[in-house]
Amino acid sequence: MIVVLMGVSGSGKTTIGTLLAARTGTVFADADDYHPAANKQKMAAGHPLNDDDRQPWLEELNRLMRGWYADHKGGVLACSALKETYRKTLKAGMPEGTIHFVLLDGSQELIAERLAVRKHEFMTPALLASQFATLEAPADAVRVVNDRSPEEVVEQILMQIQTQEKA
Repeated sequence: MIVVLMGVSGSGKTTIGTLLAARTGTVFADADDYHPAANKQKMAAGHPLNDDDRQPWLEELNRLMRGWYADHKGGVLACSALKETYRKTLKAGMPEGTIHFVLLDGSQELIAERLAVRKHEFMTPALLASQFATLEAPADAVRVVNDRSPEEVVEQILMQIQTQEKA
C-alpha cells in the first residue's frame, strides 16, 4: 500500500504520516526533504512556489514511489499535492489504484493556529492563504478532517482505504 497524505501546510501530514507508516509497517517520507535548496529559500522568503518550481520535485517524488512499488514495499509520503496536475505527476507510470491519496482537511482557522505555534524550516504562516487558494480537492481521495487525536485520524484513514479498496 502506498499512501500520499496531502493537504496544506499545517494539516498534519508529518504527524499522521509517521504514525500511519508505523501502524502499517511501511516507510515514511516527507516530501519537504526532497525540495531543492532554491525552493526552500524561495519559501523561506515568503514567496509561494510556482508550477515550474514544483515540477522537478514532483518527478523526484514519483521516482521515490515507483521505487517502493518496484521493490514490493509500501510507503507513506507526506506531500501537499495541492493540484490535480501535481497528483498526475506523482502517480505517473504507476498501475491504477496503486496510490491512495488522503486529504487531511481542516478549517483555515484551525490550521493557522497550528502554524502559529510551530517552527518550520521554510514554510511560513504567511503562505497558508496561497495554499488554500491553490488546493484542488480531489473527488476520488479519502478525505479526513484532522481535528481528533492522531490515533483516531489514522484509524479513520485505514477504515476509509479499506472501504475504497472493496468498492
